[in-house]
Amino acid sequence: MRRTLKTVAAALLALAAATTALMAQERKTVEVIVFPGGHNWPIWTAQKNGYFAAAGVEVKVNPTPSWEFQMTNTFAGKFHIAMTAIDNVIAYQEGQGPVKIENPDMVAVMGGDNGFLHLVAVPEIKDFASLKGKRLSVDALTTGYAFVLRALLEKNGIKDSDVEFVRAGGARERWIALEKKEHAATMLITPFDIVAKAKGFNVLASASSGLGNYQGLVAAVTQRWAKDNEASVVGFIRGYLQAMAWLYDRDNKAAAIAILRVNVPNMDERAAEASYAVLLADRGGMFKDGAFDMDGIKTVLALRSKYSEAKKQLTDPSKYIDTSHLAKARR
Repeated sequence: MRRTLKTVAAALLALAAATTALMAQERKTVEVIVFPGGHNWPIWTAQKNGYFAAAGVEVKVNPTPSWEFQMTNTFAGKFHIAMTAIDNVIAYQEGQGPVKIENPDMVAVMGGDNGFLHLVAVPEIKDFASLKGKRLSVDALTTGYAFVLRALLEKNGIKDSDVEFVRAGGARERWIALEKKEHAATMLITPFDIVAKAKGFNVLASASSGLGNYQGLVAAVTQRWAKDNEASVVGFIRGYLQAMAWLYDRDNKAAAIAILRVNVPNMDERAAEASYAVLLADRGGMFKDGAFDMDGIKTVLALRSKYSEAKKQLTDPSKYIDTSHLAKARR
């Protein structure tokens, strides 16, 4: 009897090992390109908790230094999914990107957040009027976040000619430059605005309070890659949404903050707590269900129609999204 039980146990262990190995071989590797920031929290969580693996994908995260690098390399097939601003999808689809793409075929397949965009100024600048004659940094004047900055300035009586716009890279690079006071103000995303405020910098406005609904981050893919890799697209979304549900479970708060602090170097407990309160707020936090904010996309289209040098009236949000993969992931 003992020999029989040992034989059965050994066989079960061998079967489990073989099954695990087979599942690992069957998992598709998905190269995801992201900007640094707390908005990657669901991805880190899905990796740590095994949600991507359970959905049949192995996700590799790649940081990007700029929107241009992110988008051109996603179109080229080096990366499969871009966690990017929906304005970037719109720009390249409309031929308004800094690099012309032959036959662009990118769509957003999942909504992420409202951008968590904040106009942050050095400690000496306490209001919009004080920005006149100062240098403001942007990633590029042709991007949606720069359009948000221009809209906030205009709403508060500051013309483009009143300030000087300078390029300073992505959010992390712009925060580093702002901390050195190389510029007077810039648009930052959470948690960089929280870190800045803790160091005495001033938050002059936010996109949500100044402009209303705004669609920021989305997961975007080329349609040709998605067509050949539908299971990977669905698997990524499914793992991401499972992580989002786990993050919004308040019983997981301590473990969630631990994941954030591991992945955002030098973040202290206070900044992590503040990030949790903002990014995972019941109202205004990251999108729990991956849906799109259609009114938010309309705001993005209106800003691009107004501020882009290549003038086009853009009004149809449905042109830039594909909800079929999200529907399958939810099932």
